[in-house]
Amino acid sequence: MSRLGPVEIEVIRNALTAAAAEMDVTIWRTSRSTIVRELLDYSTAVFDAEGNNVAQSARIPQHLNSMGAALRTLLASFVDAERWGPEDIVATNDPYCGAQHLNDVLVFKPVFHEGRRIAYVGALCHHIDMGGMAPGSYAATATEVFQEGLRIPPLKLIEGGKLNEAVWAMIGQNVRKPALMLGDLQSQLASLEVGAASIRRLALRHGADVMLEACARILDMSEAAMRAAIRAMPDGVYEFEDFLDEDGVSGEKVRLHARVTIADDEIEVDLTGCADQQRGPVNCTPAMSDCAAYYAIIAATDGAVQANAGCYRPIRIIHREGSVTSCRPPASVAHRVAVTHRLANVLFGALHQPLPDRIPAAYYGGSYVVTFQTIAEDGHREVLVEIEIGGTGAHPAKDGVNAWSFGMHNNANIPVEMIESQMPLSVTRYGLLPGSGGAGEHRGGLGLVREWRVESPACVFTANMDRFRFPPYGLAGGGPGSLGRLLRIRDGVETPIPPKSDGVQLRRGDIVRLETSGGGGFGDPARRDAEADTRDRALGYITG
Repeated sequence: MSRLGPVEIEVIRNALTAAAAEMDVTIWRTSRSTIVRELLDYSTAVFDAEGNNVAQSARIPQHLNSMGAALRTLLASFVDAERWGPEDIVATNDPYCGAQHLNDVLVFKPVFHEGRRIAYVGALCHHIDMGGMAPGSYAATATEVFQEGLRIPPLKLIEGGKLNEAVWAMIGQNVRKPALMLGDLQSQLASLEVGAASIRRLALRHGADVMLEACARILDMSEAAMRAAIRAMPDGVYEFEDFLDEDGVSGEKVRLHARVTIADDEIEVDLTGCADQQRGPVNCTPAMSDCAAYYAIIAATDGAVQANAGCYRPIRIIHREGSVTSCRPPASVAHRVAVTHRLANVLFGALHQPLPDRIPAAYYGGSYVVTFQTIAEDGHREVLVEIEIGGTGAHPAKDGVNAWSFGMHNNANIPVEMIESQMPLSVTRYGLLPGSGGAGEHRGGLGLVREWRVESPACVFTANMDRFRFPPYGLAGGGPGSLGRLLRIRDGVETPIPPKSDGVQLRRGDIVRLETSGGGGFGDPARRDAEADTRDRALGYITG
């Protein structure tokens, strides 16, 4: 018989979530690079003794929906749990060992109470550089993972409380900004200690048996809530497709297709209709692409479930090995989020059919990744990685949100003052892009425009982005959002830059201008409220 009532379970669940949040704050307060400290491209989570995600911070869906799968992969194939001690920390960034792309370094630590393993804690950070052929390690034209940077196999970075100095030195020797990268990695390690201490305090109060039972019950409750939410959806088979512009190498569009079957209290997501794996770096392993399906379905429940491994149980995802959602090594994966963003939109398109009053039109659906490596006269180099966003799709009941981090994202922006104080770049324009939201009874959210001016003698620019050919779709008669634009402005002359580019040479005074997509509109534009149209014109959201 269970010794825990619903109140006790809820108390422990909130305490575990608080532990993940404490880890989150630790990284935020102690990290070094702008991509972690300002952009907030990191995540933290707590896992049960078997490696299932139980609680998480409010961070990145792309990370959080994959971290449990990564930990279980480590336990199944690479790390003997019986030899993984309480003072050991395992690290990896290898996408073919459960991780995401090489910039995302995962670290995990087990938590013990009275000699029994009761949980794990984990942290994932997107690091500013991991070596490879492009500054920022986000090469747009890589054709194999070996070109993308340093691969760290699953290993004990800390064993018995002692840092593996040789591995630490090897990492530092292979990245462009070792002080920043290793500083952020140290923040991750510190966050694990904070999370483990919180869980040990809980175990002192409740005991190991209660902690293990509580984790199991939390997952079961989330599963039950998800099944109830699915049962309330109309049974049926629903299909949708969308396209990436290209992979960065072939120039050919990339089809993403989902066939969603809702039956009683389960959902099957069939992704076998997606394109074959690509030569360019947009490929995903199942651990990556599954994130998008989990995210879209959780979002469709309208807040009815707690996001953890329990709510994944009623969801079955089918892949075709050798496809863009289930690639074989050594396929390149640096920009795998292009596929997961677009899969989220594809799933929304399919789920709109049974849930027409709940699902919004397409959001901007991509990470607009730009990297600048400035080069001073004495050869000194600085690296900036920015991930820009666009507008969200209009909802059946309201307009989309302007320039809002959405979908697989949950990033912030890097303040202009922070960029300009740390490197020879100036941000000459930053704001909403008028007219970029799709027309409709409810208007799509606006994208944004951002301009950077090079203040160093030379600069190497990399771009990795999408939505320049296939715009975010509208729904129920709504119009599409705008397409993206990327320009180099030199001496007043505008020259397009391909949205997937490596090694673009810039010089002092050059301006890079990025315009991101707005979201799709929802409903017939002829039915739009006249006052809303007047307000949009007054605010400069639309012109003409």
